[in-house]
Amino acid sequence: MPAFADAFDDLFADPNMGVTVSYQGRPVRALVRRPDRDIEFSDITVHTGTAVFEIRRREIPAPQAGDVIIHDGDSFVVQGEPRLDAERLIWTLDTRPA
Repeated sequence: MPAFADAFDDLFADPNMGVTVSYQGRPVRALVRRPDRDIEFSDITVHTGTAVFEIRRREIPAPQAGDVIIHDGDSFVVQGEPRLDAERLIWTLDTRPA
């Protein structure tokens, strides 16, 4: 697995890919996606922006729902269960605005 870990380290270090965010007041490197999603309620569809953060497990060993991430001055709360990738190196965190 060192090859995967090295490749991920390169991605997170790349200034075009990784950014520094504040996770529970601590700076960590993250890959950030801000996809739009459609949420359906009965006959209504709401188009909303979301934020997904990918953070290395070695930086945050045990993220939890309710933890706060600050990115570009915006605060986000981790919602749901954090998920690890297949190599168990990277957490994927779904968030909502705080």
